[in-house]
Amino acid sequence: MKIAIIGTGYVGLVTGTCLADSGNDVACVDIDQAKIERLEHGDIPIYEPGLAELIERNASAGRLKFTTDTAAAVRPAQLVFIAVGTPMCDDREGAKPDEKGAADLKYVWGAVDSFGPHLAKEAIVVIKSTVPVGTNAKVYSRLKELTGRTCDVASNPEFLKEGAAINDFQYPDRVVIGVRTKEAEEALNELYGPFLRTDKPMLVMTPESAELTKYVANALLSTKISFINEMANLCEKLGGDINDVRRGIGHDRRIGFQFLFPGVGYGGSCFPKDVRALGHLARQVGIEPLLLDSVDEVNNRQKHVLMHKIEQHFDGHLAGKRIAIWGLAFKPKTDDVREAPALTLIDHLLQHGAKVAVHDPEAMDNVRTSYGEKLVYSNSPIDALDGADALAINTEWGEFRNPDFAEMKHRMRSAVIFDGRNLYDPQHMREHGFTYYSIGRQPVKTV
Repeated sequence: MKIAIIGTGYVGLVTGTCLADSGNDVACVDIDQAKIERLEHGDIPIYEPGLAELIERNASAGRLKFTTDTAAAVRPAQLVFIAVGTPMCDDREGAKPDEKGAADLKYVWGAVDSFGPHLAKEAIVVIKSTVPVGTNAKVYSRLKELTGRTCDVASNPEFLKEGAAINDFQYPDRVVIGVRTKEAEEALNELYGPFLRTDKPMLVMTPESAELTKYVANALLSTKISFINEMANLCEKLGGDINDVRRGIGHDRRIGFQFLFPGVGYGGSCFPKDVRALGHLARQVGIEPLLLDSVDEVNNRQKHVLMHKIEQHFDGHLAGKRIAIWGLAFKPKTDDVREAPALTLIDHLLQHGAKVAVHDPEAMDNVRTSYGEKLVYSNSPIDALDGADALAINTEWGEFRNPDFAEMKHRMRSAVIFDGRNLYDPQHMREHGFTYYSIGRQPVKTV
């Protein structure tokens, strides 16, 4: 099939590359000339394991192209995917109070207006972006205005995990499509057939149900994270151990273990904005989203949990203290720092006069763009510890799991660890002589 992907962000790049890898002729379109030039030279603007190699292979084979020429990409396309960002209106200059939490669709409408006049008569438009319920119908109407004819518009939400997106696309749990016509269903069934060979289902529904499915999935996963974090905080107060409690509930098949890992809260480009957007949609139809609001509030509070522990340990005297931070990305195997808990901690430490040394395997450049020379950037985890009064761990990168504790203690001014991801065993920390604070477990104090 000939396919045009409008938008070369995270979703657009992964989608276009994986579809090219299954034999389709894919053109990825972006209005950012600099980004397109980078992609044409093999310089990938995001970090996603396996993506660079896949892009190189399919670009070399001629199946994957990058362009700013929307018309040239769209005219021959049988399928045109909209894969642009839908940030929160809160982040837009001049946003109104009643738009709080709402998805900003300016990039969606910009994309539709750019490719609409060039759409082939039989082409099917597929909305991959995460959009509010009713957007499909509005795109359908807008394309009718632009083309003077009825255009087929399908919804096909993505369920990609950053750090595992290639595998998620190529071996999906399910593919969700919202369609109005049999033609759209058949076209998407043909497109996704190679990825559904292990009898994973294609779930066919209305566009409205497909739009809602994406939001509900992310809201439920976010709820599980906020729930276990609140229970972890309760464990600390009552003398329990959240790891024991987690095992106690996780073996119940009705509950399971997925997304029940206590920590410093969720971040990224999806969960925070999608929970708020679903809450906004609920308010629009007269439903007060009490649970969704609570999930968001608990998560925002959890991002401060390490800060509270650090302040308490140092009796509020942070000025001049040197704090090392391991992990800047909101999760491992990505360079994405959007809504990352580490940034909340960094901001608070800097405001209180602390010196901050940071290390992350992939996200350093993204953080440097925002913080400049306010931070010390260390090339390795161990170097970040030189002269540190404490270490705070925010991201569970694999290389942090089995460090040389003797060397760590030698490098640090004081052997204190604030572990926001429960990487280490408290008894092990006691044996190594560390004062150790974690999430939902009793602290180890050796001083």
